[in-house]
Amino acid sequence: MTRPVTATPAALEVITRLEAAHGPLVFHQSGGCCDGTSPMCLLDGELPQGPSDLHLGDIGGAPFYIDADQFERWGRPEFLIDVRPGAADGFSLEGTVQVHFVTRTP
Repeated sequence: MTRPVTATPAALEVITRLEAAHGPLVFHQSGGCCDGTSPMCLLDGELPQGPSDLHLGDIGGAPFYIDADQFERWGRPEFLIDVRPGAADGFSLEGTVQVHFVTRTP
């Protein structure tokens, strides 16, 4: 059985650095507002989960959520979280280390 969300070694390294600097993290897969369709990395508790948020699993110890309806509309994809150089346009935490998380499909 495959896992619905995994992360590259580079993404896991950034998650480890961010947790060491800021404490527990949480991810939420954006559906098009704010950061486009980028995964948002936030401090745990900064954006409370709603009743329709689906926990897909954990990456680097951080829970990863997506809106359940969005997950269904997108065809229940598997996500591979990676990083790219340059800060994100929005308010995702990894911008503080001049990278941004991206969602890929394996």
